[in-house]
Amino acid sequence: MSVDTPQAPAPLTDDELRTLDAHWRAANYLSVGQIYLMANPLLTEPLRPEHVKPRLLGHWGTSPGLNLVYTHLNRVIRARDLNALCIWGPGHGGPAVVAGSWLEGSYTRTYPDVTRDAAGMARLFKQFSFPGGVPSHVAPETPGSIHEGGELGYSLSHAYGAALDAPDLVVACVIGDGEAETGPLAASWHSNKFLDPVHDGAVLPILHLNGYKIANPTVLARLPEAELDALLEGYGHDPIHVTGDDPAAVHQAMAYAMDTALDRIAAIQHAAREQGAAERPRWPVIVLRTPKGWTGPTEVDGLPVEGTWRSHQVPLSAVRDNHQHLRQLEDWLRSYRPEELFDEQGRPRPEVLACIPEGARRLGATPHANGGLLLRELPLPSLESYAVDVDKPGATLHEPTRVLGDFLEHVMKATAERRDFRLVGPDETASNRLQAVYAASGKAWQAGTLDVDEHLDRHGRVMEILSEHTCQGWLEGYLLTGRHGLFSCYEAFVHIVDSMVNQHIKWLRVTRRLPWRAPIASLNYLLTSHVWRQDHNGFSHQDPGFVDHIMNKSPEAVRVYLPPDANTLLSVADHALRSRDYVNVIVAGKQPCFDWLSMEQARVHCARGAGIWEWAGTENGGEPDVVLACAGDVPTQEVLAAAQLLRRHLPELSVRVVNVVDIARLLPSEEHPHGMTEFEYDGLFTPDKPVIFAYHGYPWLIHRLAYRRTGHGHLHVRGYKEIGTTTTPFDMVVRNDLDRYRLVMDVIDRVPGLAVRAAAVRQRMEDVRLRHHDWIREHGTDLPEVADWTWDG
Repeated sequence: MSVDTPQAPAPLTDDELRTLDAHWRAANYLSVGQIYLMANPLLTEPLRPEHVKPRLLGHWGTSPGLNLVYTHLNRVIRARDLNALCIWGPGHGGPAVVAGSWLEGSYTRTYPDVTRDAAGMARLFKQFSFPGGVPSHVAPETPGSIHEGGELGYSLSHAYGAALDAPDLVVACVIGDGEAETGPLAASWHSNKFLDPVHDGAVLPILHLNGYKIANPTVLARLPEAELDALLEGYGHDPIHVTGDDPAAVHQAMAYAMDTALDRIAAIQHAAREQGAAERPRWPVIVLRTPKGWTGPTEVDGLPVEGTWRSHQVPLSAVRDNHQHLRQLEDWLRSYRPEELFDEQGRPRPEVLACIPEGARRLGATPHANGGLLLRELPLPSLESYAVDVDKPGATLHEPTRVLGDFLEHVMKATAERRDFRLVGPDETASNRLQAVYAASGKAWQAGTLDVDEHLDRHGRVMEILSEHTCQGWLEGYLLTGRHGLFSCYEAFVHIVDSMVNQHIKWLRVTRRLPWRAPIASLNYLLTSHVWRQDHNGFSHQDPGFVDHIMNKSPEAVRVYLPPDANTLLSVADHALRSRDYVNVIVAGKQPCFDWLSMEQARVHCARGAGIWEWAGTENGGEPDVVLACAGDVPTQEVLAAAQLLRRHLPELSVRVVNVVDIARLLPSEEHPHGMTEFEYDGLFTPDKPVIFAYHGYPWLIHRLAYRRTGHGHLHVRGYKEIGTTTTPFDMVVRNDLDRYRLVMDVIDRVPGLAVRAAAVRQRMEDVRLRHHDWIREHGTDLPEVADWTWDG
């Protein structure tokens, strides 16, 4: 439906219109003040250059539209006693959201020194984008926010994630028209096909079309209205339009649009919850068209500003040096009539506050925006109930992720009533061997179904969509509002969300320094179908570099685990699901893998993070001649096979086998909380003996982590060298020189005295590699001694 502003119904009384406009003008005044002023907040004297900040930072263009939304959300929350949260997609409009929070008192509650008076207003203004102050974005420091808007594209998926399993919550989501051009945002419109009107809350998208990005027009703003409607209707929405630049008319139209949208949401939920309606609903969306930089300077230096891209950031850029700009700024601020909005002490007048809800209903005070306040411990089962029996190392094989799937099925069942755990992934749950969870919950799905479909469930809590961006956004929104989850993904394609996880890590790092932010459940990744067993899909599916990306980030917030078998995977997953305020990356295979450790041994080994496997080496209590180290399931198998070959061919050699589960253990203790001291590291790897390290990913990461260690000059790392194709599993490790025979050759090359003494052994190892090359091209399978290998230690 379309609301043509001049003829729109007028639901507001004169008094309501007056108070809403007062709140909106006050928020606009505060937004401009934050961008420009460091003194004289109430303009009690003529504006002088020294009242203006020396560096002008911030974004005005989107702020008046965001202030309009904040004002009208206040009205409907108060009138309907709504439980509401707002996601502010145009995050550069930070001054608007801070202004709304200050007016409602939630900012002062969070930061008591920023009082709701002239002194507090002065602090509010000066701190914005000022050294030691607050960022220009809607950031973690902003009460009521779960979304940092500096990087665009994620607001709508965050909104849907927040609404999942929150049936009494309405999540408004302001989408900027620049953000609407991004791929992640485009995909996230499909989230309404997964929103359950019975158990989930509602999302009200507000598409804010002010026409311009930084310097260019926006695509959706230039579409004819009929074409835009066709697009939104195709996404499954009913658009409601609000268009104009006359404040009184826009207020009336916005009030009508909000009421219409919320009435429609209430009707959808009533039909589903009380009448059993099963058809997928068409949810409302508000299309808000107002000028960019609305109510700001219409012209600066002879050039149009309001309604153009020139209003994007700071319309008047030379205020300290240009007298005309200074006068324009003062006229602009006084146009809001601040004396009508604030009393002599700088406190907002009653009419400004008339629309504001109370207590936790305020947008800046909702506990849904501080999800740790709502978080409950996850009911995790005893690991022993799901552990595989290991009487001796390497005697049995299991698919580690299948074992984890049984564990996750229990978690799904245990949270069936409380509904605070979700498994998300891009169409890979069964492929990654986690399908046991379907016994506890199907896959969320609100669209049409066919007889051949399996495990689709209108009330399901397994979320699958072939958009890693949307999966990430859903889970982030879910975690930030106080719930738990796990993201399962093919290792190579999790790179698609590199930038998203980077933003989440930055969020966590900042919130750790905000005492009022309660810790949230960690963002947990299970990366499987990994590089060494993507031999069937080939080179395009072979990339272990996500770990490198994560290890570049804040050490206090990131953890990376490479469990070598099923029981260590269980132990690591249990730890990750219990943790708070981390990003945990777990890399584990889905193919049959030897079981090395019992559950008790796995617990101890994972708690240690790295340790000697005495049963695998030949030290016999003495000092080793060489250390064989490994991290990852396939590298671990190759190291143990190499150790077995060394025991057979060079029995006099003293070999130590070290397995690393927690990759951060390699860092110095002063650089990462899990890092080892020099004493610990040298005790494990020795300060002067050769270390042959078989690593799951790119070998230079290990060198980077250990470059300051005493024995780094003796460290030789084998890993993935960006050589891949469609081939046999063992050929993948041979191609990248990670195979057992190459590892034995490395030992012979690097242990002093062996090059001559063990030359014949080295030649035999090389001969096997050559025979392997010919064998797989004739038979299409790996050598029998490789395919049928078992540990005989």
